Amino acid sequence: MSDPTRIFARYWIETAHPLHQAAALMAGEQSSGTFVRVPGETDELREHHAARVESITPLDTAPAPSLPGAGIPRGIAGPPVYQRAEVLLSWPLSNLGPSLPNLMATVAGNLFELRPFSGLKLLDLRLPPAFLDAYPGPQFGVEGTRRLSGVPRLPLVGTIVKPSVGLSPPATAGLVRALAGAGIDFIKDDELQADGPHCPFAQRVDAVMRVLNDNAAATGKKVMFAFNVTGEIDEMKRRHDLVVERGGTCVMVSLNAVGLAGVSALRRHSQLPIHGHRNGFGMLDRSPALGIGFLAWQKFWRLAGIDHVHVNGLRNKFCESDASVIASARECLTPMFDVPGRGCQIMPVFSSGQSAGRAFDTWRVLGSTDLIFACGGGIVAHPGGAAAGVLSVRQAWQSALEGLTCDEACARFPELQQAVEKFGQ
Repeated sequence: MSDPTRIFARYWIETAHPLHQAAALMAGEQSSGTFVRVPGETDELREHHAARVESITPLDTAPAPSLPGAGIPRGIAGPPVYQRAEVLLSWPLSNLGPSLPNLMATVAGNLFELRPFSGLKLLDLRLPPAFLDAYPGPQFGVEGTRRLSGVPRLPLVGTIVKPSVGLSPPATAGLVRALAGAGIDFIKDDELQADGPHCPFAQRVDAVMRVLNDNAAATGKKVMFAFNVTGEIDEMKRRHDLVVERGGTCVMVSLNAVGLAGVSALRRHSQLPIHGHRNGFGMLDRSPALGIGFLAWQKFWRLAGIDHVHVNGLRNKFCESDASVIASARECLTPMFDVPGRGCQIMPVFSSGQSAGRAFDTWRVLGSTDLIFACGGGIVAHPGGAAAGVLSVRQAWQSALEGLTCDEACARFPELQQAVEKFGQ
């Protein structure tokens, strides 16, 4: 279903109320209605501004509510049955205009607190092209990231500065020197490393960029380092400007911490790719009965202007399934709009407990090399050192693309063999 004048949102719901009543309540609560008809809410107003229930698809039932505090219909005989369904709602764009903060208020807002629901989750969005006129979207995306990093074909081999916090600027630069010398493509600050007195942002940028600029002069390749600029809007802009001044090629921001307005302001100011970190996303998505799923969540940030976003990784250290990880990565690479050159595709970042052995299955199930493969401990803690860790990841991806199995590749490359023995396949 497509209509350039309407916004569409798909939900999973659970309720003891009749599905058509529950869906109508959602539509009314998030548009012209409230719990009772009010003066001024004319039929004409409702016709032009009320949200519509486009479809209801019944699913299974549950014997008990998934969330506490849910109400049941009056007068029912016997224990309630909680019906689950997918509901598609739509709104006229004219209710809010192409505004991401107001879009969030419209498609999420108060819905999660409504008493008739024992479960409610926003699954996906379809937005009209008018949002492309209001928001620039990603500035670099996949192609720009590859150009700046000098990696035309393989995934960007990346890592995270570890320990996450505690290293001084000189110690951070020392680790970066070893990684750059090993030929790594991408390094990022941990999201916990900000601008504390032990490792001030400006000193860290100066120390790291001296290393990377010297390495680029010697090798012709500048390693992309994503400096964590997360902060107030003015702070982020100043930190971005310092990175540009020192010759850096990427900045990172904690998306949920700075919000849509913060990311949008940074994007309009930025001359560099924005590496989006999703820390805090678990509180939105971990419950199957509440929150916002990744397919919907990432569309807000893509329009706001990020160029990369974390999607976890296969057999990750967190709770996300492999199927969810791959679906998230594919969605990042799928155009949001049918507008040539403006699909807002971004580069997925595989991370969270990744190491060389996971490259084979990642390639097999994703079928794309348009990603950043970020291994923290999987590179830094390699038995042969960080340089061997970088090499092992590159060996794994090259072997996977050549059609070798992990065992066949391990027989050929000792660094890969060591990685698999320590971190697993």
